[in-house]
Amino acid sequence: MDFVGAIKNGFRNYANAAGRATRSEFWYWTLFSFLVAAAGAVIDMAIFGAEKETGLFGPLLSLALLIPDVAVSIRRLHDLDRKWAWLLIYFTGIGAIVLLVWFCMKGTSGPNRFGPDPLARS
Repeated sequence: MDFVGAIKNGFRNYANAAGRATRSEFWYWTLFSFLVAAAGAVIDMAIFGAEKETGLFGPLLSLALLIPDVAVSIRRLHDLDRKWAWLLIYFTGIGAIVLLVWFCMKGTSGPNRFGPDPLARS
């Protein structure tokens, strides 16, 4: 999946955690989310000045992308044949490292309990 396809798929499945997300879809979406947050910070600095700690646009843009961020993360876990609840290990501290490693791993080949292999050729 390419960058634009991942963004389209992220917005098409805005709050849909069903199915599976490939590594490329997940990482392209993560890059897009990071770029949007950075753009929001730049806009805030341009409007409110660099000395102001928080602005308006950065937090609003990050909040708008929170639901699709979680949805694509859950779909990525589904590609690894893991349930959504594994996402909660992020809050343990060390769990963020575990999730990072998992998100870098290749998904299960063939269909699993969450759906068909997104990389399989029809």
